[in-house]
Amino acid sequence: HMAAIAFDNMFYYLLICLLFFGVGDLLGVATKAKVSAVFVSLFLFLAGFMSGLIPPDIIKKAGLQDLGKIAVIFVVFSMGTTINFRELIAEWRTVATALLSMLAVLICGLVLIPIIGKQETIVSLPIVTGGIVATQIMTNAAMEQGFALAAALGTIIFAIQKFLGSPVASYFGLREARVILAEYRQNKEAFEHDAAAQAAAKATEANKKLTFFERNKKYYGPFTCLAITAFFCWISFLIGKATNLSPTIWALILGAAVSTTGLLPSNILKHANSAGLFNCATFATIIPSLAKITMDDLSTLGMMVVALFVVVFVALFLCFYILPLWKILGSRNVAMGVACCQLLGFPATYLIVNEVAQAAASNEDEKKAITDRLMPKYLVGGFTTVTSFSVIIAGFMAPYV
Repeated sequence: HMAAIAFDNMFYYLLICLLFFGVGDLLGVATKAKVSAVFVSLFLFLAGFMSGLIPPDIIKKAGLQDLGKIAVIFVVFSMGTTINFRELIAEWRTVATALLSMLAVLICGLVLIPIIGKQETIVSLPIVTGGIVATQIMTNAAMEQGFALAAALGTIIFAIQKFLGSPVASYFGLREARVILAEYRQNKEAFEHDAAAQAAAKATEANKKLTFFERNKKYYGPFTCLAITAFFCWISFLIGKATNLSPTIWALILGAAVSTTGLLPSNILKHANSAGLFNCATFATIIPSLAKITMDDLSTLGMMVVALFVVVFVALFLCFYILPLWKILGSRNVAMGVACCQLLGFPATYLIVNEVAQAAASNEDEKKAITDRLMPKYLVGGFTTVTSFSVIIAGFMAPYV
């Protein structure tokens, strides 16, 4: 009797969920993000569901279902507060390339409708251009309409897109790093002049007037930050109801708008020491879409995934390597790298640039030359797609599932 109680209660199920997330984290760090943490966690859940070792409603039993509903909009608002309009304006070429790369995927992806099905295509495309939030919005929409296979496909795509995107983004990053190094070795003065100019710009930035938040930092405790976030989530919900647009879109816009005024800290959930829990609960919301997959579905899903990514990479290569869209950024390699950022998002974009710089450079100065040139592009690329616009695209497309 005691054994039955021991393995059938909320805390036990919560332990299993957090253990699966934790194992993913550990392997992600141990393999320097070569193995995607998300993939490992989702694979463990899938194996657990298919073998019957964990109940299909484990997320509900672990008490994560309701928290997940709250978490998504909290996470989106917090993402909004990280949006830095000055950076985006400075990197407008990168922003333009990143948006065009999303458009390329969405338009070319329509050829998949006769191949993998209409619902499956509508659910998958916003996920390819986005991250966890887009996945949550689209898989939930699919589950509500009873399209279990489409929901499962979306979750699997989210799990493996980093796997497929990383090597491509790395490959083109490395090619560009070699170009940068050749330039650097020929003309160090130009690079050092650039670096000095950047440092000067940063110094003037630092001397600017402190924002309202910076002046009153001590008042922004964890509870205050959570209350502020809750307020804006409520407002987003109300505007969403009034406009019939997804509240996540409004949460992102409000987060960005309020953060620009300097009233709030950037990444407010992190400031509230709550980012981990909310990210975890958001992640939990996509797990139920795996519970209905059967052995027969696996081969179907496998074929759909292959078809989807073949189309995605052909579309990106065609648009940003062969067609002249790469000219916006002035380099085919950078354009392809930025176009792949929609499959990655932060922190993968950051890790890839670091890895590429490490691999190509023979000393710290060379490493810095590469990072200075590539890091803003990759970060802004991931930021424009995964953090910002994918949320808006998913919010628009969810009603059409």
